[in-house]
Amino acid sequence: QRDTRVAIGKIFGEASRNVKEFEEIFFHPSVSYFDMPDSEFQASYLSGLDSATAMLESMIDEIDEDWPDDSPTQNPSSAQVNDRPSSNEVFVIHGRDEGTKNTVARYLEQLKLHTVILAEQSNQGQTIIEKVEQHAHVGFAVALLTPDDAGSLQTDTNNLSPRARQNVIFELGFFIGRLDRKNVCALTIGEVDIPSDYAGVAYIPLDDSDGWKMKLFKELESAGLPVNPKDMLKK
Repeated sequence: QRDTRVAIGKIFGEASRNVKEFEEIFFHPSVSYFDMPDSEFQASYLSGLDSATAMLESMIDEIDEDWPDDSPTQNPSSAQVNDRPSSNEVFVIHGRDEGTKNTVARYLEQLKLHTVILAEQSNQGQTIIEKVEQHAHVGFAVALLTPDDAGSLQTDTNNLSPRARQNVIFELGFFIGRLDRKNVCALTIGEVDIPSDYAGVAYIPLDDSDGWKMKLFKELESAGLPVNPKDMLKK
């Protein structure tokens, strides 16, 4: 949360409404009591994720629509990229599909890239969002949009659509803001819903013929990561 709040302050100004609204988001119950069930904390955290996701999407829209492209002082993407160290680390954003996560991670490691998977990092008493911020100093992020959840409009609950988990969408938005869209790629399975607010991000279908591997390689290469096509042929 701290790094995200600092980034918002640098982009929009410390006295901006964006900073104030972000600080008002709670990821834990505002009031707690002894023996409070874990479900209360989980519900509060998910509610905070929803609010933060909506806020990040709104900020991205504001930057894309209202900020002039030729203004160096108002280009948050450039500021974020300049702060990003050159790295061969790739953050893998994933949901509950362990098989897909492992397949993609193995491929990235085959390309001699170091994968950062949040569940494999020590907690150190941190919240999930604090862990994301701590391990966000990477060169690239790959989001796995697997159909782990289902959702619909409130007025059309009979027609559920497959969706990625909320944490995946939130972290996707976080890394778009931190790394710039050209350094983020999303892999999709089936007819999973695509976030309409994240235009400009590369979406690659995970096909059975492994065609996604070449497409992902090209995205990594374009982003400047040290990848070699010969490594794709190794088993």
